[in-house]
Amino acid sequence: MSPSAYDQWASIYDAVYSYVRDDIPFYVKEALDSGGEVLELGCGTGRVAIPIAEAGVNIVGLDFSEAMLDIARSKAEALPGESGELSLQFGDMRDFDLGRRFGLVIIPFRGFLSLLSVEDEISTLRAIRRHLLPGGRLVFNIFVPDINALLQEGDLAYHLRDVTDPVTGSTLVLWNQSRYDNFTQIVYARIIIEELDSLSEITRKLYRDFQLRYVHRWEMQHLLELCGFEILDLHGGFDRSPFDESSTEMVWVVRPKGG
Repeated sequence: MSPSAYDQWASIYDAVYSYVRDDIPFYVKEALDSGGEVLELGCGTGRVAIPIAEAGVNIVGLDFSEAMLDIARSKAEALPGESGELSLQFGDMRDFDLGRRFGLVIIPFRGFLSLLSVEDEISTLRAIRRHLLPGGRLVFNIFVPDINALLQEGDLAYHLRDVTDPVTGSTLVLWNQSRYDNFTQIVYARIIIEELDSLSEITRKLYRDFQLRYVHRWEMQHLLELCGFEILDLHGGFDRSPFDESSTEMVWVVRPKGG
C-alpha cells in the first residue's frame, strides 16, 4: 500500500485546524435531515464524522490515509454509547465500491479539491452517484478562487493565524506559502508551523506540503451536470446565505437527476 501524502499530517492535523469549526453544525444538520446513513469522503481524523456519530447518525468515513484513520479510530473510542455507528474505512474516493447506498454523501473542508485532474473529479462524482439512494444528496464545500491570490508571488509566506493546540496548550504560529499553476489550476501549498513555548521561543518548526486543484463556480456546475447531478442549492456559507459576488465559499447541495 503506497503511503498517502496526508499521512504526514496525522499527528498535527487536529491542532493546526482546531479553528475550523463553523462547518460542523451545518454538516450535522444535513446528516440529521437525511434520515438515514451518511457517507463522508475524506473523513481524515474524524473532525466531522465524529460529531455526526455523536448526534446519533450512522456514518461511514472513507479516507486514503491510514495514519489519519488511526487518529480517527482512537478518537472514536470515546464516543458515548448512544452515538450512531461509525465505520472508518480505507479507500480512494476516485474509485470505491462499498456495496451499499446512502441517503447523503458529504465531502467537507474542501476535500473535493484534493482531486488534481478533471478525470479524477469525474471518476469521483460518478462513484458518488452510484452510492446514492434515490432522492439522496451530495453536499460539499470548496473555496472561491481569489484572483489576487492567483497572481501573488509563490515564494512569499504570509501569516495565516495563531492557534492553540487543544491537547498541549502550546501556541502554533501558522504561515502559508503557496504557488499557483494557473494552467493546471493546481495550488502547491505549504503550511509552516512554528510551535512556541511559554517564553514565545520556537521549540520546533514543521513544514507540511499539499496540493489542491481550485475550481471556478461555473466549471463546478458543468462538472456536476456532466456527471448526472442537478443543483438544489448553492450557498455562500455555512449559514446558508445565498451565493453572490462577495462569497468566499461555495457550499453545493445536489442530487442525481431524476432522483
